[in-house]
Amino acid sequence: QVQLVESGGGLVQAGGSLRLSCAASGRSFGNYGMGWFRQTPEKEREFVAAITESGGLQYYADFVQGRFTISRDNAKNTVYLQMRSLKPEDMAVYYCAATITNSGSSDPDDYTYWGQGTQVTVSS
Repeated sequence: QVQLVESGGGLVQAGGSLRLSCAASGRSFGNYGMGWFRQTPEKEREFVAAITESGGLQYYADFVQGRFTISRDNAKNTVYLQMRSLKPEDMAVYYCAATITNSGSSDPDDYTYWGQGTQVTVSS
């Protein structure tokens, strides 16, 4: 069992930056692939980024276009999403998720554990 708690969301102007954090409780955090997803009322949950268990591989959605960086610190049981050059269309609730079966996946159905989400608001 893994419990995930996101933080770091908030209000930022277009072009600004935010760093989201996701703290995991429970043991064996390093055994899980981690992902970030986002959702708005108008769209289904969509993939943002994923990172493998050791952090050696990262995967990104096309819309990221080099603006976001996913990383993890297994000693702190935490995964991060550094977001730069934010756009109004990045505004969403951001969720972190954990998978033990398909590390690096962009499919939300592959993820077993989910956080409660953190709101990112980007003003134009």
